Amino acid sequence: MRGLLIVISGASGTGKGTICKKLLAESPGIAYSISATTRKPRPGEVDGREYYFLSVDEFKAWIAEGKFLEYAEVYGNFYGTPLNKIEERLKRGEDILLEIDVQGALNVKKKCPEGIYIFLLPPSLEELKRRIEGRGTENPESLTRRLQNAVAEIQIGLQYDYVVVNDTIDNAAAQIEAILTAERCKVARNADKFNFEGGF
Repeated sequence: MRGLLIVISGASGTGKGTICKKLLAESPGIAYSISATTRKPRPGEVDGREYYFLSVDEFKAWIAEGKFLEYAEVYGNFYGTPLNKIEERLKRGEDILLEIDVQGALNVKKKCPEGIYIFLLPPSLEELKRRIEGRGTENPESLTRRLQNAVAEIQIGLQYDYVVVNDTIDNAAAQIEAILTAERCKVARNADKFNFEGGF
C-alpha cells in the first residue's frame, strides 16, 4: 500500500513543531521530511535534524538544480521541501510527514492532491500571541507583523482537508492520529482487500 503524504501547517506559534515531534515519537511508521531553510538555527536546533540550514546562495543553487518539491519565502527567509526520495519512500509504503507553511503547502497540494492536508489552529488569537511572546525571539515590530500574518494564514486554512485546534498537545495529536487511521481505512486505498477469488 502506498504511504500517506501528511502535510501539517498553521500560523506561526500554533505548535506545529511540537505536534510533529509527538506524532513522530508515538508513530514509528511515520517518517519526517526535513525542510531546508535560510533562517538561522534557534537554540538547540541541529543542522540535518530540525532543518537543513543553508546560505541563500546554497538555497538558490538547490532551486536551480530542481531539488525542491516546493519552496517559498517567509518572513524574509527561504524554506523548501527537498524532493530527496519522498516519492520513493511513499511507493515503499512509508508515511511521510511534511511540516510546512501555508504557502508551501498549497504548492504541494497542486502537485500532490492525494496528500492529507491538516491545518492547526490556536485556541484563540490571545493564546497565539502569548505563545509567540513566550519564545522571546520577537521584537514588538516583528511580533505585530507575525500576528497580522497569522490572521491571513488562518483564512488559507479553509483550503485544507482537516482542521485541528491545538488546545493541548495530547488532544491535537490524538485527533491527527484519528484522521490518519480514517485515511488508511478508505476503500480507495484498500481495493485489493475486496478480491475474494473463487467465492465460497
